Amino acid sequence: MTLPTTLAEWLDHCERLHPKNIDMGLARSEEMKRRLNLEFKVPVITVAGTNGKGSTCTMIESIGLHAGYKVGLYIKPHFVHFEERCRVNGAMVSANDLLPHFEAVEKARGDMPLTYFEFTSLAIFRLLSMADLDLVILEVGLGGRLDTVNVIDTDCAVITSIALDHMEYLGPDREAIGREKAAIMRPGRPAIFSDPVPPASVGEYARSVGAHLWQIGVDFNFAGDKQQWGWAGRGRRYSGLAYPALRGANQLLNASGAIAAFEALRDRLPINAQAIRSGLATLELPGRFQIVPGQPTLVLDVAHNPHAVGALFENLDQMGFFPRTHAVFGVMADKDMAAIFTRMAPLVDHWYFCDLPIPRAAPAQQLADLHRALAPKGPGPVTTSMHASPSEALRAAVAAADPTDRIVVFGSFYTVGGVLKDGLPRLSAKHLS
Repeated sequence: MTLPTTLAEWLDHCERLHPKNIDMGLARSEEMKRRLNLEFKVPVITVAGTNGKGSTCTMIESIGLHAGYKVGLYIKPHFVHFEERCRVNGAMVSANDLLPHFEAVEKARGDMPLTYFEFTSLAIFRLLSMADLDLVILEVGLGGRLDTVNVIDTDCAVITSIALDHMEYLGPDREAIGREKAAIMRPGRPAIFSDPVPPASVGEYARSVGAHLWQIGVDFNFAGDKQQWGWAGRGRRYSGLAYPALRGANQLLNASGAIAAFEALRDRLPINAQAIRSGLATLELPGRFQIVPGQPTLVLDVAHNPHAVGALFENLDQMGFFPRTHAVFGVMADKDMAAIFTRMAPLVDHWYFCDLPIPRAAPAQQLADLHRALAPKGPGPVTTSMHASPSEALRAAVAAADPTDRIVVFGSFYTVGGVLKDGLPRLSAKHLS
């Protein structure tokens, strides 16, 4: 076989290696780890959770960089370019940087049918393990116990939240899902849990393996007013902190977990209050309640399960008055669409349902049919339309919106990515043209 020579060719190759998109289990990844001799010589922080993983990873990265450390990050999924999944010292790696690691995984696998996620994760692990770094942050993809990231022994596990998502793989309730995510913990090592309503299964798992659990509300906490906030943990406090640059009601929970991770690793990665302040103040993370300047106001959010959509609703509700809200929405077919519609309905005047370029997505027609069957009540008369892509749906929303309206693009990463593929939209309503 002639090996691919570009990243795009490698990614096409990875798509064809396994008959399933998701095939849970660690046996293949464990064997590949052995063949590749994958080993990290610096502390590894692994982040799992239903929502808040990307924000927490980015906070840990930013604080670490401002503390003077060399930091590597594996985060997912990407919006437009695959290279977004890997950053070294805050900069996205280049396609050329990844090529030798894809080739190494290909040579090591023999005839083993790796999934796309397994193959690409192993290539990025290899890149990060060979880079000159002081800290590596790995974001779990799905669950924890059987996710490829879990072949790497973490020095500090972080679990952000437990909510109902991917239930066909992770279990029917929060207790079962918590148990799956808790499996990233390791004996004798710290485990940070920043869900304020914790399922018992996470604490039970920590005790069963001998991990050192740090639970929000017990081992660390936060408090604040409209100007600033403070964090308190095991024998240490940080006060006078500026709010994270990421908007949203849950970001202090994520920030508290990020600080707790550094405190748990203080003997290896000491930080000071200024690193926390600067790190949180300079964050950038697309698609997490991202408000884009322009008229009408544009909000981008990858909320795609009821828990995340609930947070999006609260954040939107606190933005102030807008005459009308237009929602561009596309999502995977396995999501609880009825719960999402019910939660968002009181705010949305016009729905623009869009197809997504992936077989697992719910077609726009299916979304429209379900919305019609549910007939949720909006703030006034509600209209719906169907579109072939997120960008077409956004164009339709802009054409219909007044300058003082609000457009919310939410759902799958493919939905937000679909409007970001040509750059950050700068909206100008027809009345301003």
